[in-house]
Amino acid sequence: MVDTRHTNRLVTETSPYLLQHAHNPVDWFAWNEETLELAQSEDKPILLSIGYSACHWCHVMEHESFEDDDVAKLMNDLFVCIKVDREERPDLDKIYQTAHQILIQRPGGWPLNMFLKPDDRMPFFGGTYFPKEPRYGMPAFSDVLNRVARFYRENRDSLDQQSESLRDIFKRIQPSGATDTAQITPHVLNQAYAELKQQYDPRNGGFGAAPKFPHPPSIDRCLRYWAQSVISDDTDSQALSMAAHTLQAMASGGLYDQLGGGFCRYSVDEMWMIPHFEKMLYDNAQLLNLYVDAAIVTGEHGFSGIASGTADWVMREMQSPEGGYYSTLDADSEGEEGKFYVWTTDEIKALLSDEEWSAVQRRYGLNGKGNFEGRWHLNIRADTASVAKDLGIPESQVVATIESAHQKLLRVREKRVRPGRDEKILTSWNGLMIKGMARAGRLLARPELIKSAEAALSFVRDQLWQDSRLLATTKDGRAHLNAYLDDYVVLIDGLLELLQARWSMDDLEFAQTLADTVLKHFQNDSGGFYFTADDHEELVYRPMPTHDDAVPSGNGVAAHVLLRLGHLLGKTTYLEAAERTLKALHSSISQSPSGHGTLLLAVEEYLFPTETVVLRGNLDEMRPWVERCNQFYAPRRFTVAIPEDTPDLPGMLAERVPKGAVTAYLCAGHSCLTPITEFAELDKELKKGEATRSD
Repeated sequence: MVDTRHTNRLVTETSPYLLQHAHNPVDWFAWNEETLELAQSEDKPILLSIGYSACHWCHVMEHESFEDDDVAKLMNDLFVCIKVDREERPDLDKIYQTAHQILIQRPGGWPLNMFLKPDDRMPFFGGTYFPKEPRYGMPAFSDVLNRVARFYRENRDSLDQQSESLRDIFKRIQPSGATDTAQITPHVLNQAYAELKQQYDPRNGGFGAAPKFPHPPSIDRCLRYWAQSVISDDTDSQALSMAAHTLQAMASGGLYDQLGGGFCRYSVDEMWMIPHFEKMLYDNAQLLNLYVDAAIVTGEHGFSGIASGTADWVMREMQSPEGGYYSTLDADSEGEEGKFYVWTTDEIKALLSDEEWSAVQRRYGLNGKGNFEGRWHLNIRADTASVAKDLGIPESQVVATIESAHQKLLRVREKRVRPGRDEKILTSWNGLMIKGMARAGRLLARPELIKSAEAALSFVRDQLWQDSRLLATTKDGRAHLNAYLDDYVVLIDGLLELLQARWSMDDLEFAQTLADTVLKHFQNDSGGFYFTADDHEELVYRPMPTHDDAVPSGNGVAAHVLLRLGHLLGKTTYLEAAERTLKALHSSISQSPSGHGTLLLAVEEYLFPTETVVLRGNLDEMRPWVERCNQFYAPRRFTVAIPEDTPDLPGMLAERVPKGAVTAYLCAGHSCLTPITEFAELDKELKKGEATRSD
């Protein structure tokens, strides 16, 4: 129950995260010009606290400190306190996470609590979670507040000097720009794969140690490396094994919701057993793509089942009635992390028949003490063939029995108090899921998923496209905040995937409009793209992010979509901008190739140009041709089927005229074959760019 004794300025905000703090005794402000001027006029340092609604430790710090009257009074007396939702303001989050790394010499996280000078908003100290009382080797938050305020009062000159030093560091870490000597070679692709082999966990799958994150770009890099090795007749089966093992381990473990579908954010252990239970739209969008690709590569039904289960969860729980996709599901319910998802043995046995219990108990290894605080979070411990052998019944019967048990458990789980859902709709995250749903619908032959993606796109265009510019977020009909680079380029990526699922001149024109806006407002003259537009609020630093974080690098997506759009339309402006980006960021990529997975997609398609397939003809007669183009794993292939009567095609597409019942135009970069009118000839040419398993 919300304590309404206190109400602060956040009560008028749209962000669920900010609204969660609207009744704290802390006199919270939103980040805006009025607040910044207030801090400057009162000469009070700013306490900037950044988090998001599904963040467990954000909730902990709120309950411990921000809801405490004594701590709140101290905060109000000493600071102007600003709350920021990092999902609405990734620009601020990127800047102050970078500052935390520089000042504290270790990575940040959430909640992020930074102390800023009021005159220029330069940070001078910070941290992540601070406990209310001294523990975990950390001082009490109240002690931190007093020390920081005293330091600000007594050390103004040294703080000004520190700010100048920090500005210099910000300048130095910016990419230096494109040079004529920058040579883009396959070396970075090989180096990235070598690094991933070093990071790979051969026992449990995944990359690195606990806490273990999915790292979708790393898995994608392995799949693509394998595909190139097959095409080059130098097959590296380990690359495919690393990707498939990781995907299988995540799907079998507790990271995946075995009953309801969808993935949690990360695993707290190295075996993928117990997750941090929050579910993020962006994770599921990226993983949806990967499981679809793995299903095409391996032909294994399990991968397509996970993809379908994830897509079904998205439509059931994460898509608004108006079409847009919601952002997150919280980790907590009833004040306990994971409570919605876990079971006691007695609960499960009471709900199932003896036959169902026998199958489920073996399938999930429900023996002894539960794996999560005495209760069970379901992890697959035996495949259905093993369960069938153990029980002496057909495998098909085991599958049906487990599915029956799942439905019973799911019906009961649906009656529990649900985790909170952050119902703001973010443009960039919707772009990611539009791509995932369109791709899954196309390659898994599920047209309802394509319809879901179309509904989300319609929502974005209706609610978040205003005055020829995108906005970043909306909730309850209130759209606001200038969009960032990611919003534009990730939405273009979703549009390109939808164009492969079904043709739309309107979508192509929208993609071009978005691309032109990116070139006009985000481009660095020396190459690459800033995260914020040239007419964005002036901040202490204008980053050009290159690394993949929880979401793909905006510069990587930009270069990739500009290459694909450029080759599709024959538009050199796009191709040249992509090339400048790769040359400008070449030094950053070379320093840690495996951390730049999305940029490496663009590097790969720059070195081994996109195979663009344009089909023209009657839609019904083109269908087998489209199915053939989608049959095997060809990550660099881009296929569109354009009805023969489509008028006013732009650019090079105008030259792709039908010359028979169906005509295929195949190009690799600037090199094109003569038009193909025979299905057998198309089949022959497609095989040259496809990766298929030899086993």
